[in-house]
Amino acid sequence: MNQHWNWDFHGEVFLESIGQTLYMVAATLVIGGVLGLIIGVALYSTRAGSIFSNRVVFFILNFIVNLVRPIPFVILLVAVAPLTTLIVGKFIGTTAVIVPLSLAVAFGSSRIVEQNLVTIDPGVIEAARAVGAGPWRIIFTLLIPEALGPLILGYTFVFVAIIDMSAVAGAVGGGGLGNFALAYGHFKWNQEVVWISVATIVLLVQGVQFVGNTLARKALRR
Repeated sequence: MNQHWNWDFHGEVFLESIGQTLYMVAATLVIGGVLGLIIGVALYSTRAGSIFSNRVVFFILNFIVNLVRPIPFVILLVAVAPLTTLIVGKFIGTTAVIVPLSLAVAFGSSRIVEQNLVTIDPGVIEAARAVGAGPWRIIFTLLIPEALGPLILGYTFVFVAIIDMSAVAGAVGGGGLGNFALAYGHFKWNQEVVWISVATIVLLVQGVQFVGNTLARKALRR
């Protein structure tokens, strides 16, 4: 028998689920995003002919990224359960899900960072070297600022992907809107709950995309 949305019954859990989703997404973007930036810069700077050219380091990093990145998130979530338990003390729950989410984002966003840095004109880097700029100065004052606009767009895409993965995490006890849609919608034959959850996720994605596009335009006009 189909049921309907009841604010008195669903409202508190719905708002709590939104908070859990935002918590998972924000924490993952900070942890995974920073790790992805570090790995991406390392991939770019150790490739042949780059700032810290090192074939061995590049090969190892490239191999690990290519190994982890294609793994479907649901499988990765289960595969790193021992690591999640070691760090958080359990492998189920909103906080626990942040560990596999951060790993997925770190290795996924690293390619975005690397690809955006590769597009920078090598002549700009050579000019910086010619005036005596060191490798670290080139990275922090030239490379990252030069690629800032595309990086913002890339991380906006990552943000949207995290929302998608957090919904998947809800299916295995991760909490958030995904869990809310399943527990109070799908399993109870309440399509209104499902569609309200979907609409909330769509609005959240649209808001993030708008902010990301706006910031990227400002960065590109600098």
